[in-house]
Amino acid sequence: MMRAWCCTTLFLCIATTAVHSQETAPAASERIPSLRVQQTILEKASFPVVDVHTHFLIKGRHDPELLDRYVQWMDRNGIALCVSLDGQIPGKLEEHIQFLSRYRQKFLVFANLDFIGTGSLDRPETLACNDSGFVRDMVERLQMEASRGAISGLKFFKDFGLRYRNADGSLVAIDDPRWDPIWECCARNKLPVIMHTADPSAFFRPADENNERSGELKARPEWSFAGPGFPPRHELHEARNRVIARHPNTTFIAAHFGNDAEDLQQLAQWLDQYPNLTIEFSSRLNELGRQPYSARRFFEKYQDRIMLGTDGPFPEERLRIYWRFLETFDEYFPYSEKSPPPQGDWRIYGLGLPPEILKKVYHANAARIIPGVADRLAANLSPSP
Repeated sequence: MMRAWCCTTLFLCIATTAVHSQETAPAASERIPSLRVQQTILEKASFPVVDVHTHFLIKGRHDPELLDRYVQWMDRNGIALCVSLDGQIPGKLEEHIQFLSRYRQKFLVFANLDFIGTGSLDRPETLACNDSGFVRDMVERLQMEASRGAISGLKFFKDFGLRYRNADGSLVAIDDPRWDPIWECCARNKLPVIMHTADPSAFFRPADENNERSGELKARPEWSFAGPGFPPRHELHEARNRVIARHPNTTFIAAHFGNDAEDLQQLAQWLDQYPNLTIEFSSRLNELGRQPYSARRFFEKYQDRIMLGTDGPFPEERLRIYWRFLETFDEYFPYSEKSPPPQGDWRIYGLGLPPEILKKVYHANAARIIPGVADRLAANLSPSP
């Protein structure tokens, strides 16, 4: 594809194979906008991409046909490498690595911990995490998998702090000192920890007509954390931040922009306060794209601490929205291929980031932060013999 780049101190101008004067008509279930604006079609990212947040078991369900198709999409879109966060231990890590092994150079795996085991959430005393040997066993396993190069990091899901309970019925605390050996093990082995803490602020408010994401919450009521059964959102963030502060030698990646993409001032304060904190923006185009001026300034200031994630595998149409959001100054376009859109009934605007920032967000930051990325990138981008 031919591209012409025109750079000034403020703007990145992109010429692509197809530029239209009007948006493609939305599906019938979405209101049809009268606004006529330029539409830039990007069929490929301008630089190699490392997607640091994917789920080829949880979402892809180990479907071999999907994997084959997705690798074709990766090649077409310039995605050199995906990090799958679905290597659960104990139990599913080997199966997951084996599933991805046909495309070994295109994937890295993060482990995640099975807090439930053979137990049941409604009987917290039976959960694996409440066994006296749980932390010891997890640390030993993490050490072994890191030593043999099987994993590149560790993932914690939002259930950590929201759903897992201690034997006495109280919620498991993110900053409970009993988890300290896990954070320390990750520091010793240079394994970054990607943590999904809390959720967007709308999920902690009643799903009524005043909630801008009420449609999403009514469709997925299990995503609502409003009410006395759950801790306040700010307490979850504060607990996570105490862990980050207590373990300065461990690299933490706050998933989904720290679940604070709707409050970039607060997120900036966290980044300023914790030098071992980095972020990725999977499934947050909806929030970032409706505040393009603030988001662009944020990307400029923290360009060395931001990585790209998608939360996929998603259809190819969704991937191309990421390139459009990052690379163009297009206005008022859908953040999802779905209609109605899944995460708020609005459209977004592009950031038009310059090449030097795009390179960092697309791959350079991940290559610096995540073990194995630099080597896989070099292998993927080397000319074939």
